Amino acid sequence: MIDLSLRTWLDQVRGLDELKDVQGASTELEIGTIVDILMERSGNPAVLFDDIPGYPKGYRILANVLTSQARVAISGGLDPKLSKMEVVDAWRRFNNAGKLIPYECQQDGPVKEVVKTGAEVDLAKFPAPRWHEHDGGQFLGTGCLVVQRDPDSGWVNTGAYRVMVHDDKTAGVMITRGRNGDVIMRKYWERGQACPVAICLGQHPLFLMLAGIPLPEGVCEYDFAGGVAGQPVRCVETDYAHLPVPAEAELVIEGEIPPEERRQEGPFGEWTGYYAAPEGPQPIINVKAVYHRRDPINLGVLPGKPPNDNTYFLNYLQSALVWDQLEKAGIPAVQGVWAHESGGGRMLMTVSIKQQYPGHSKQAGLVATSCRSGAYVNHMTVVVDEDIDPTNTDEVIWAMVSRVDPREDVEILRRMQASPLDPMSYPAGVLAFNARMVIDACRPWERLSTFPKVARATPELRAKVRAKFKDVFEGLPNA
Repeated sequence: MIDLSLRTWLDQVRGLDELKDVQGASTELEIGTIVDILMERSGNPAVLFDDIPGYPKGYRILANVLTSQARVAISGGLDPKLSKMEVVDAWRRFNNAGKLIPYECQQDGPVKEVVKTGAEVDLAKFPAPRWHEHDGGQFLGTGCLVVQRDPDSGWVNTGAYRVMVHDDKTAGVMITRGRNGDVIMRKYWERGQACPVAICLGQHPLFLMLAGIPLPEGVCEYDFAGGVAGQPVRCVETDYAHLPVPAEAELVIEGEIPPEERRQEGPFGEWTGYYAAPEGPQPIINVKAVYHRRDPINLGVLPGKPPNDNTYFLNYLQSALVWDQLEKAGIPAVQGVWAHESGGGRMLMTVSIKQQYPGHSKQAGLVATSCRSGAYVNHMTVVVDEDIDPTNTDEVIWAMVSRVDPREDVEILRRMQASPLDPMSYPAGVLAFNARMVIDACRPWERLSTFPKVARATPELRAKVRAKFKDVFEGLPNA
């Protein structure tokens, strides 16, 4: 069972020697720049910022949270030593098991150690960085959960959307059109009502990971988290709208999103690596209440040029979801799926198959690029043979340059699902669509038996020689 407390997670990360404490860094670009530099380093640690100038000691920011394979693994209760494909396979098992354990509400929890309402609400008390040099303001919510309840079904949904501070009692929220949070929000607006919302700003990373992927409609992320954790998620209800939030959350703001009022929001450097979504009017949150622990930790997840802290975990979860949906669509002999780090877990997908029939490879690519989990902001899907490791960039590029006939093996799809955050989205003023490529980098079906052999030792020969000369390979990476 997983203890779904951020503080327990921090103890685990410290035990892996993957946590660094930093004192005295300012919210004015210093925190963001430290994380930006660390994300480029191999073995980059999570960072816990304290003694932040202008804020009480103990009001902390945790950043660079999910940028290591080990930290992604332990967030799902997995062995930190698992390989990439082993982590993907474990998430496939979570998906296929379909085990949902309903969340449970209790009377009280650590998140309600301090409760401020009405005139006492002051968002300026909590450190909110200006993460990038050209950001248009301070963003309190980057690694957050936006919690809403569907007014028709009662379904509780959590999504990961950015939250900007406007003033001491007002925040802004930017939700891409068509995402679950947008759909729920507009249902209230169509009734002439403000949309109730609670935003968790510090919580166990598993909640953030699940908020960032497209679970089936009507499935509550808390219930899925309970299935992964092996026990119900313990929640408390907020006082204003009675929305469930994790009992051990660090910091929660609660309020409502009115249908008409807008304020300028952004710009903000986003997960695609660009300031792609222009600055403009976005919905606001009138904050009614704030709940927090006495020494709260804000989960600051920095987006930027991939791979980044906002998307690295998606490599694993998106891969598992797309693999699962390929098989459910009837695509046989899938050997592996990898949502590449450089594509932010969405923009570049590689699928490995063992070809079974003519057209199999192209069919796999078309399904992968248009299934529910593969459709959003995907730019390129590459299908490779089973001898290619989909997680190995050199092998995938080698397959692309040596097995692709551009006349036959490249398909262009138009008017596919995009986002204003996608720098190639169109048309102007809407920014809802993109075009994408499906590349069949498999050996041609009609040449499978005659295609030139690979000039490398076979796996069988390599294993035999490795076993005989163990001392040669001992201590080497991947030995």
